[in-house]
Amino acid sequence: MPEQMTTAVLIHGAWAGGWVWETITPYLKEQGFNVMAPDLPGCGSRLGNPADASLSQCVDDLEKMLQKVEGPLLLVGHSGGGAVATQLAEAIPERVIGVAYLAGMMLPSGTGFGQIVSDMREQYPEASGIGPFLTWEDNGQVSRVPADAIRQIFLQDVSESIAEQAIPRFNPQAEGSRMLVPHWTDARFGKLPRLYIEARQDRSVILPVQRRMQQLVPGASIVSLDTGHVPQVAAPGCVALALAEFVASQM
Repeated sequence: MPEQMTTAVLIHGAWAGGWVWETITPYLKEQGFNVMAPDLPGCGSRLGNPADASLSQCVDDLEKMLQKVEGPLLLVGHSGGGAVATQLAEAIPERVIGVAYLAGMMLPSGTGFGQIVSDMREQYPEASGIGPFLTWEDNGQVSRVPADAIRQIFLQDVSESIAEQAIPRFNPQAEGSRMLVPHWTDARFGKLPRLYIEARQDRSVILPVQRRMQQLVPGASIVSLDTGHVPQVAAPGCVALALAEFVASQM
């Protein structure tokens, strides 16, 4: 029988959606991947009741979608989607060929991204990233990112035309699906191969924070790109090639 194609499960970060993967999707298909890029609950059109938003809600939602998908899975988490990728890998390790983090939150079990940032802020004040720019509603349960902050922090290295198209697509985000704390075990998530694609010019998850996460969760292969926070838009071919080479190394 022919070998089954790997499905790249593309997990977006806060305030974004499956649309953030549109630029890279044809590159991934050229590399032989099937692609799945869903909108997660707790954001945008799927905001729902912010009080219901949680990491487990995101993982349960993805597990249901993946019941219809055959073959091995490569989980790819961008930014905060990294925490979702970790928890999903913990839930279904037998289906996962590897976990890739794209400027992503590769967190120790029981640790939130905010804790890592807090520990580093004295030495790196810019580690606060997008946090100081957020606006709040629903008694602090939902946040938004102003357009000028999206351009300055997320999209500083893309063209004006790309930024103009992307900025209106960023959405409100429930805190319950943003401040995520994964819990994982060595026997499940811990045994899976990992790739960390770092973004050296990132102003949201700054490079020292990315490298601190690499230290705290050691063992990942590392690819370093000279991009801002959204490498899948700024350098889609490079990201797709890195993912394909990572999967090939696991075969």
